[in-house]
Amino acid sequence: MSDKPKILVTQKVPDAAYPILESFGIVEANEEEGVIWSYDELLHRAPGHDYLFCLLTDTIDARFLETCAAANPRLKMIANMAVGFNNIDVATATRLGIAVSNTPGVLTDTTADLAFGLLLATARRIPESERFLRAGRFTGWGPLLFCGAEVYGATLGIIGAGRIGQAMARRASGFNMRVLYHNRSRLSAEEEQRYNLTFVSFEELLKESDFISLHCPYTQETHHLIGEREFALMKPEAILINTARGAIIDEKALVRALQTGQIASAGLDVFENEPAIEPELLQMEHVVLAPHIGSASLKTRSLMATTAANNLLAFQKGEVPPNILNPDVLDQQ
Repeated sequence: MSDKPKILVTQKVPDAAYPILESFGIVEANEEEGVIWSYDELLHRAPGHDYLFCLLTDTIDARFLETCAAANPRLKMIANMAVGFNNIDVATATRLGIAVSNTPGVLTDTTADLAFGLLLATARRIPESERFLRAGRFTGWGPLLFCGAEVYGATLGIIGAGRIGQAMARRASGFNMRVLYHNRSRLSAEEEQRYNLTFVSFEELLKESDFISLHCPYTQETHHLIGEREFALMKPEAILINTARGAIIDEKALVRALQTGQIASAGLDVFENEPAIEPELLQMEHVVLAPHIGSASLKTRSLMATTAANNLLAFQKGEVPPNILNPDVLDQQ
């Protein structure tokens, strides 16, 4: 019997990850593209593996971790192929001595591209006008046909000025936008100058922004960060962009705000109860919806996959994984 560690890959991932994993372990993988194992099936398969390569759609909770920690062999490390890790109970993993890693940095520009693309598409009503044309309803140019919002020179409010928020600000500079931001902690004066950012209170950002783009992590504190009170503070012409996490927005409150004209529109790549979408959003022509494709370029997804695999390889070699989230567990090994 091989003494190589056993690795479980929960979903079909880019090919670049597999040679790295196979160089040090025996890989069992979900080979069906687009198929996500249920929680029960994953819990049935995972015990007895040394390593778990998972994604945001996999729920790795306390029950799951305790079951895997009690198995033979026990679970040593989880590599999450995502920058976010709210799908994993990191506190329980740490208590059980299980290392956890993510893949930050590699998806920054790709996600910012998508966020700014949603901003442009929503402001200029591009998907709506394309559907109009494809339906054979275009009979000629008209002075009021699909007039949208001006982007050049408008005010962009960024909530969460980390890597992706800063990348969004860089893109806004090409459109001569005034860029406000709110963050848990204020950036240095040098960073503010570099990205042409102006720090304001949360309420001021909501009141003054023509476009509001969410780039904060999803935590207990940011759950429903944007709800009825916040929509009431926004301009009626405001457009909300979300490429962060769906539950940062109270989606039912968003529906009401759009229905009543409290805000003008929204561009969403993530949803509160994903993959379920509020039915009213699907019926709104002026809302732009994307199926969680923020990091979906071939280059970026391959980099995410190899980064996750290399985190596991580093652990196996006795090194500190570059993106470990709970380094204290290394003292327990």
